[in-house]
Amino acid sequence: MDPPSVDIPTYVEIIILVSCILSFLGSFLIITTYITWPELRTKPRQLLVFLSVTDMLSAISYFYGVFMSFDSNSWDCVTQGAVSTFANTSSFFWTVAVAIYLYVVIVKANKKVADGLVVWFHLICWCVPLLITVTAVALKKIGYDASAVSVGWCWIRIDAGDHMLWMLLTGKIWEFIAYISLPVLYILIKVHIHTAHSALAEYRPLLVRTSSYQSSSSIADKKLTFIPIIFIILRIWSTVRFILAICNSTTVWNPTLVALHGIGNTFQGGANCIMFVLCTEVIRKRLLYYLCCCRDSSFPRHNLSRQTSVNSDVWNQNRVDSLPPFLAQE
Repeated sequence: MDPPSVDIPTYVEIIILVSCILSFLGSFLIITTYITWPELRTKPRQLLVFLSVTDMLSAISYFYGVFMSFDSNSWDCVTQGAVSTFANTSSFFWTVAVAIYLYVVIVKANKKVADGLVVWFHLICWCVPLLITVTAVALKKIGYDASAVSVGWCWIRIDAGDHMLWMLLTGKIWEFIAYISLPVLYILIKVHIHTAHSALAEYRPLLVRTSSYQSSSSIADKKLTFIPIIFIILRIWSTVRFILAICNSTTVWNPTLVALHGIGNTFQGGANCIMFVLCTEVIRKRLLYYLCCCRDSSFPRHNLSRQTSVNSDVWNQNRVDSLPPFLAQE
């Protein structure tokens, strides 16, 4: 398909640039909180940090691409396309890696095996996207794509005869795999948790006794539901445009669809920050404390450390209660 030259509306570009900034700040906040507070350095949150690194790279590269408004296969267009291709593909891999880790820890109850998988996660999540990107650059497949299946940034050259194949290899096929694997893994985790909690409630009802336990369990359950849903909501628009492009439909350049695609591709870091930082009570309270410490001393730091310790004790009471604090109030 040879699409016409289309100018992205200015308001859409502004929306995407703001989304990139928010995603960058969200990813930066996830990384900063992990580095700043050692007691919150759980293994799942460490994996989330690696995911945030890829989201940060994506946000930077997308911002540059939209800001520059490329119209040719210039060297910086190719560079931006290569960085975004690597970061975006790696983000898919790390998102699935987090789900696999939680599945092994919670459903299989084997943290040792899960920790051993981390090395393989690094090899696969960094090396495979890098190999794909280097190959695409070497074969001159990355460059200007006239926003055929992007939103102002460079990706796969639209003048490449096999550009649809390379769009699959450099992102879409991994996106499709994530669409399937994430819901399956998180549904299995939720089913396991509900089954285990039902058994405990029937045979050992005294264990399910405190409001704090029920609150933590409820929060974890909600996060397990929202993780795949948020991923799909953010990514589905790029998939829709890809399918429309295959069908040679002019709807692929619909301004609303283009805007949703731009937000979905660039806001993953912001969404992760909202879920795992702002919606995590202990971290949220710590952030509020540091923001307000000059004006309000009514929330001493030792209370935060104590709450972290109490929550850790709750999750370690029983094997079925070993959900990583990553999912609860931490």
